[in-house]
Amino acid sequence: MAIYLTKESKVLVQGMTGGEGMKHTRRMLAAGTDIVGGVNPRKAGATVDFDERAVPVFGSVAEGIHATGADVTVVFVPPAFAKAAVVEAADAGIGLAVVITEGIPVHDSVAFTAYAKRKGTRIIGPNCPGLITPGQSDAGIIPADITKPGRIGLVSKSGTLTYQLMYELRDIGFSTCVGIGGDPVVGTTHIDCLAAFQDDPDTELIVLIGEIGGDAEERAAAYVRDHVTKPVVGYVAGFTAPEGRTMGHAGAIVSGSTGTAQAKKEALEAAGVRVGSTPTETAKLVLARLEEQRSPTHG
Repeated sequence: MAIYLTKESKVLVQGMTGGEGMKHTRRMLAAGTDIVGGVNPRKAGATVDFDERAVPVFGSVAEGIHATGADVTVVFVPPAFAKAAVVEAADAGIGLAVVITEGIPVHDSVAFTAYAKRKGTRIIGPNCPGLITPGQSDAGIIPADITKPGRIGLVSKSGTLTYQLMYELRDIGFSTCVGIGGDPVVGTTHIDCLAAFQDDPDTELIVLIGEIGGDAEERAAAYVRDHVTKPVVGYVAGFTAPEGRTMGHAGAIVSGSTGTAQAKKEALEAAGVRVGSTPTETAKLVLARLEEQRSPTHG
């Protein structure tokens, strides 16, 4: 009942001994994540106590994989070192790298996402909140206590809106929530997640959250039209964005009418996706769509 991350996932944390790494490792452990080690070449051989769990520190990702069988890494290293950290993880054969770091130079992101793809490593991010399979595992910075396990799959560019929809639909619950990040270059796209949720037997409905800028949502709409049979509900952040103003996410670049919230909404609706005008209305559309899906007269 999940995509990409389950209770079986064994997780390393690159940058675990830093301030952010320590804080979020403790939180991930509390959520049930099986964190098997940290990575810091300068502190190899040490252990860090998190409440009742002592987590070893390895000198490299390869050492951590060899010792623990880890298949996921969460990257909390500073922007200047992120490319090297991801390349190291990909060279070691990690299956999934969740890159939380923001402010990574775009040319570095281009380089390491392409490199990881060649090596068979899936990247989530960069500049993302990570992903969570409620009740099983949490890799990143998503709060674990705002929702519960359920049958909705969520993919979002925005971390804040990921949390809001999780909270609004907490009574229904989620299979997996994936924050893909809002940078111009990301390792995992809306389409990747749509395909995975389509194939997941325990995901009943998919929520897709986009935002102004680029054409990722338009491409996702075409994919939904051609390949997704499950109901999809969408929301596009940025309807109230002032024209010509640079917005917060690096990917929120609008050219003419391309990339506007309205253009994205129209593309999604043309593909059969119901699109809310606010997060709360989006949650209501999800509830209505689930009710239709489950009614005896459906289909």
